[in-house]
Amino acid sequence: MLSRARRLNKQNDFDNIFQQGGSAQDDFLVVRFLPNHLPLSRFGLVASTKVSKKAVDRNRLRRQLSESIRLNLKRITPGWDLVIIVKPKMIGLDYGQIEKSLLGLLRKKKLYV
Repeated sequence: MLSRARRLNKQNDFDNIFQQGGSAQDDFLVVRFLPNHLPLSRFGLVASTKVSKKAVDRNRLRRQLSESIRLNLKRITPGWDLVIIVKPKMIGLDYGQIEKSLLGLLRKKKLYV
């Protein structure tokens, strides 16, 4: 689990990222990002009911993404707010594929070294 300082909680933060931030996407994820001018990066994870009607499935995807972020945190560029949005195709993927998709998008936008 990510520490509280590394999580986006306020609706205002999400709104700013969606209005002013850039994005990258593949078949499984959408990553929205915006500089935050802080010494650390913060993350928000979104898995709507369009992904799955079952809360168990949505929460599992969020936990797997959170763990992937936590394990790779040292290589993620600091100073960014990121919102990671899950697409319905992600249901049924194993952890390795989820991590590969996330890190591929972060590399694409030079947010992962």
